[in-house]
Amino acid sequence: MPIPDRLRRTIPTVIAALRRRDGLAAFLLGALGYPPLYLASLGHLALGGRGWSVRIVDDPLARAFRRTRPFSFEPVARVVVDPVALLVSPLDVSVALVLAVLVGANLAVGVVVRRSPAACGVAQSAGPLTSVPALLTGATCCGPAILFVVGVGATGPLVTALGYVAPVTALLLVGSLFLVAGRSRGLRTDG
Repeated sequence: MPIPDRLRRTIPTVIAALRRRDGLAAFLLGALGYPPLYLASLGHLALGGRGWSVRIVDDPLARAFRRTRPFSFEPVARVVVDPVALLVSPLDVSVALVLAVLVGANLAVGVVVRRSPAACGVAQSAGPLTSVPALLTGATCCGPAILFVVGVGATGPLVTALGYVAPVTALLLVGSLFLVAGRSRGLRTDG
């Protein structure tokens, strides 16, 4: 199938998946569940906060654009709501939200495709695998720690490479969405 046809089918397929209860539930699970996991993997969300407080850094606009590593930016505020502490980095939160929408859309289409394989030209096993790339973004923060514990000597280049996991994941999620949703031959919206 030509790429333009796949692109034209993707958005209607996602919309059809979101009209189904199971697809909407999967989307909400991914879209609401992913940002906390992503922010925790960056070290911006943690348990252990006490009380209620908000602290904002001096000159937050300038600091919001300072990179701490590739595709990660400096927090400009600290919000504590017992028992959670959140370092607010507007650009990191934006990345988390974009990835969350992609994860949710992949989950929705994956669930619907898995339950309606006759409507799509994909095997039943394609559904759960569509959002696996999103799980890789956890390697942005945790990957270097795992390599350190294991004792890999060549962590320098790998740590640098792990900083680019978020954009690669976004590309993989978009690609998997086009691949799976683009094969759709019309999903039923009941269910």
